[in-house]
Amino acid sequence: MTEYAIVTQAQQKAWSLGDLSKLAAHTPPLYAESLCEALDLHSGERVLDVAAGTGTTSIAALRRFCEVIATDFVPEGLVKAERLASAEGLKLETHTADAQELPFEDEYFDVAVSTFGAMFAPDQQRAADELLRVVRPGGRIGVLAWCPDGIIGEYAATIGKYIQPPPGLRSPFEWGTPARARELFADRARSVDSVRKAQPFRHPSVEFAVEYFRAWYGPARGAFERLDDERRKALHADMVAVWGAGNQASDGTLVAHADYLETIVVKA
Repeated sequence: MTEYAIVTQAQQKAWSLGDLSKLAAHTPPLYAESLCEALDLHSGERVLDVAAGTGTTSIAALRRFCEVIATDFVPEGLVKAERLASAEGLKLETHTADAQELPFEDEYFDVAVSTFGAMFAPDQQRAADELLRVVRPGGRIGVLAWCPDGIIGEYAATIGKYIQPPPGLRSPFEWGTPARARELFADRARSVDSVRKAQPFRHPSVEFAVEYFRAWYGPARGAFERLDDERRKALHADMVAVWGAGNQASDGTLVAHADYLETIVVKA
């Protein structure tokens, strides 16, 4: 088994510990709607959502009468994506698949998207190559990635102080920089355009946000479970500091804006 395959297996286990539908329920899907508009989705276009989680962006595309297939390597999330789509009277096709090895023909889709998903693939170039491969010439790719200097990037870096990431791998948050986005896609693209945007998080308090992410964000839950009591308390305190530093509210609640990079690629 290759190093990338070992890391992918570990990631699959970590993400399976959480429940992205719980996080999505209290995260207004502004990022997904914004991406779909930036991609200028048209009715009837074939759209592939890679590392779709529980289907927030898939559902945004379905609302625009697109034909959507959602993939993820955590099948439980896809089951929830189908249910969420069905609740809106929409039908979503799903496939369990690794972003680094998509089970689709070359140039089959008009559009491919990945929102905060493909960025975590250990073989970054392979994930980008797969997005390019499955899209037709002139088709579009839309990728969202958290910025390394935003609150989610800092949150992940805090986890990394306690649970060391695998050595030799590039940080997934490099996807959240324009230079890396161009490096991944530009050699086979007509254009690569990146814009920095922000996704709001609104919670009852900083402490609530820390506990909510601890419960439902798989990598955080896994980190807390692996630590002893002393280091668990230290990680909790550091998480409070991260969310507190980004909090813009002054009434005891939490209002934080998480910076991300929206990259639109037009395939050559």
